[in-house]
Amino acid sequence: MSPRTFINLDTPRLILRRFRETDLTSFMEYRNNREVARYQSWESISRVEATKFIAQQSRHRPGIPGKWFQFAAEVKAGGALAGDCALLVIRTTPRIGEIGYTFAPAYQHSGLATEAARAVIDFAFGSLELNRIIATTDCRNAPSFALMERLGMRREGHFVHNAWFKGEWCDEYQYSVLREDWTRVRLA
Repeated sequence: MSPRTFINLDTPRLILRRFRETDLTSFMEYRNNREVARYQSWESISRVEATKFIAQQSRHRPGIPGKWFQFAAEVKAGGALAGDCALLVIRTTPRIGEIGYTFAPAYQHSGLATEAARAVIDFAFGSLELNRIIATTDCRNAPSFALMERLGMRREGHFVHNAWFKGEWCDEYQYSVLREDWTRVRLA
């Protein structure tokens, strides 16, 4: 599938697609949850901001260097918006991508974020022909780095006081997986 003609990614339990106007209420609900936002760069989102975000994302396509693309994660059984999985192709090194994910509390600890991230990495290495995918997380966010490890990503760095984040210094871990290792990791 070409990124220019992107429609969606299909997994056993999810459809990863562009955001739609009908996602607004669910999107705002999880983006305004304090626990969901704890390790994210945002605190909350207003209705105006959420409407603008959804409109922008609905027009983007994945793979544009320097622009995050948010894949809306829709649960096949019932059609609920469970969360989103993001992909950024690094502007200065366009064969490297960065992945992130945000899921509503009701859909956490169910394997859906792992399923979504796996599909996005498959897309990044396949359709986008990227060579490396990275992910960064606050060292206190154990569920996030556990997900990275389930994906077969390798911890490459522990950066002490790497970011001033929500009023305090935080340490971060960086993980990565190479395209050449992905097939082996996927089959493990």
